[in-house]
Amino acid sequence: MAALITEKRRITPRSQAARRERPKTREEIMFDSLSPIMTIMVRAVRKAGKKMLRDFGEVSSLQVSRKGPGDFVSNADMMAEKTLIDQLSTDKPEYGFITEESERVEPKEGCPYYWVIDPIDGTTNFLHAVPCFSISVALLENDDVIAGVSFNPVTNELYYTEKGKGSFLMTPTGNVRLRVSGRNSLDCSLIGSNGYNSTRNRQAIEKVITKVASVRYNGSTTMALASVAAGQYDAYIATRFKLWDIATGYLLIKEAGGFMSDFKGNTSLMDIVNAQEMITCNMTLKQTFLDLLKA
Repeated sequence: MAALITEKRRITPRSQAARRERPKTREEIMFDSLSPIMTIMVRAVRKAGKKMLRDFGEVSSLQVSRKGPGDFVSNADMMAEKTLIDQLSTDKPEYGFITEESERVEPKEGCPYYWVIDPIDGTTNFLHAVPCFSISVALLENDDVIAGVSFNPVTNELYYTEKGKGSFLMTPTGNVRLRVSGRNSLDCSLIGSNGYNSTRNRQAIEKVITKVASVRYNGSTTMALASVAAGQYDAYIATRFKLWDIATGYLLIKEAGGFMSDFKGNTSLMDIVNAQEMITCNMTLKQTFLDLLKA
């Protein structure tokens, strides 16, 4: 009977680095799939969000001052803006800045790019421990928005968009492609607005309020515009805002198949900011809203 031949197999021990290696989380895998410029932006808002999340749990101890009627600023705004500027300046030192709390910084000669920063959009919500606010960063090439990120560190909702690449919500379980709603009639439409304390805004809302299902005021323009991009709000009307309030939302909605303009139908971002009036909705409802608001 033939002898049983056994083969000794040599086992090479794993290196210490290999033993320490762990599988990437789903969120880390999604992060790896981002473009270089989006990686920079997401890293910056997440870094600012860590400190803001701690501050959110201690709002009663924050130093707060008043800028104007219903307009507050806290040391949380200042710290978030500093974190964003420091991080983005490290990654792209040649870019300029347009921010809520600081003076405009011009880019290096020949560079057409500006970071547009809103460290806390929804400051009043934040200071009352209402978890509806966001850190917003947009990237302008001259006057054109080419990328944007909006991040709520409390809910871990991160909306991001790039020109020509779509709009998405990043969640721990996967990326969700955003699409504006498909509703085609006013009577079943839910619309948002940025308040009722402005005469112009009140007049605009009164033109549509009896014709729609309901109106919501959530206290954060950036989060409301993300809701339009996600198809949760069917439209949003506003008459008092700054560039940093709407820059990210402008591209989120456009890349989600939606429409944004002033009440006359002008669709460029700077025309909307200069007019200080905005309507955004799906393409089906746009003419109906414009006809009402121009009346």
